[in-house]
Amino acid sequence: MPVPTPPVSENPAVRTRLPRIGLLGVMQPLYDAMIPGITEHQAAYAERVAAELSGVAEWTVSRPVRGRQDAERAMRDFETEGLDGVLVVMLTYGPSLRVTRALTESRLPVALANIQPDPAVTAEWDMDDMTYNQGIHGAQDTANALVRAGTRFEVITGEWQDPHFAEQVDRWARAARTVSSLRRLRVGVFGYPMNGMGDARVDETALLRALGPEVHVIAPGALHRTMADLPEQAVRDLISWEDGTFDVDEKLSEEEREDHARMQLGIERLLEDSGCGAYSTHFDAIAEDGRFARLPMAAASTLMAQGYGFAGEGDVLAASVVYAGHQLAGDGHFTEMYAMDFPSDSILMSHMGEGNWRLAREDEPVRLIKRPLGIGGLDDPPTILFRYRTGAATLASLVALGGERFRLVVAEGEVLDAPELPALEMPYGQFRPSSGVRGCMDAWLRAGGTHHMVMNTGHRARDWRVLCELTGIEYVPV
Repeated sequence: MPVPTPPVSENPAVRTRLPRIGLLGVMQPLYDAMIPGITEHQAAYAERVAAELSGVAEWTVSRPVRGRQDAERAMRDFETEGLDGVLVVMLTYGPSLRVTRALTESRLPVALANIQPDPAVTAEWDMDDMTYNQGIHGAQDTANALVRAGTRFEVITGEWQDPHFAEQVDRWARAARTVSSLRRLRVGVFGYPMNGMGDARVDETALLRALGPEVHVIAPGALHRTMADLPEQAVRDLISWEDGTFDVDEKLSEEEREDHARMQLGIERLLEDSGCGAYSTHFDAIAEDGRFARLPMAAASTLMAQGYGFAGEGDVLAASVVYAGHQLAGDGHFTEMYAMDFPSDSILMSHMGEGNWRLAREDEPVRLIKRPLGIGGLDDPPTILFRYRTGAATLASLVALGGERFRLVVAEGEVLDAPELPALEMPYGQFRPSSGVRGCMDAWLRAGGTHHMVMNTGHRARDWRVLCELTGIEYVPV
């Protein structure tokens, strides 16, 4: 059974799009007299590279950069257009001092594409061919300048028409898009964080300076007012969409369905109005307010499926990394480690009732159930129930180390085709780390990995590593 498609969010803060990348082609006027028309010849090469890579990014190709003013003008244009990063391509040898200031002063993530027009040196080459293909020492000169300036950058060497090269550019471009998205991110927090939970606490100004996310506190009263002001048709439309999307529990009353729908739509409207691409709610902040009948469990699941970052208990770090998971690898899912299962060398993954149902098994229906929940002391919250899709998966935890130092703890593995757990009325699955439960957990705990994390399908450690290199986050695979 295919996983159904959720409603499309109108919030630009959560839309996932192709990365928007500038291609900065670098050369110099030295060769003009020797090879008339070389600038146009190599400009056409830059356009061919962009066309070859059109499936991984939207490209803005600069005019060939032949001097410092050209470079600084091109980089200003890239930044003005709001691009996600810049791929530097040596069209011939280009002296580093022509581009050093432009690249080191820019906030755009940078990658050096160490490529050349022709993949092989042949006996037919003449001096023109030597000149067209001499970008390698321009890349060396420029990389040296970036290293000396302390500028972070990625390097991708290869044949530009090779699918493996496109795969590497795709990985870097998605990481660049994630960097740009995090710098614009606002995380809405409804109420306050969970008392006593230390691994989610972070210096908000340090987080803003280092990675970009801004914390935006939303009073529960704003949610209550927004729920009351929603048009009845919007509520009916959401319930109708759920009827066609989920296997809906007949025990759910009309009142329960409507109240849940109003909570979901109210949260989404507040996030849109405040420009938030991620959010977190804490059950006590909702329950102790006194105006709400239930917790917004199903709301969190569908909003994650729409592209919002989410975390429970007021955890800004986890909400940010779930959002990053959407941008970097697609379909980030909020979860935590519940218990170890040593016979299967796996870990039971779940949370209180929230989960991105885009990660559901395709051979089982996604259910919307009536589910009792003692936590919070409120009425039963409608909950979306599914088992995780089997196959390769990756966990990532964002750790605040103090000040502007952050660490990402990453574990690759697989979700097992494990037996059902009939009494577990919340999304769940069993994750077997590639390093085994004992090795993974020893390393996870030594690294300070948090108890809230993002899961993505596929083996994504290399994606997260590139993101860490671009942002200065310490990368710890376990």
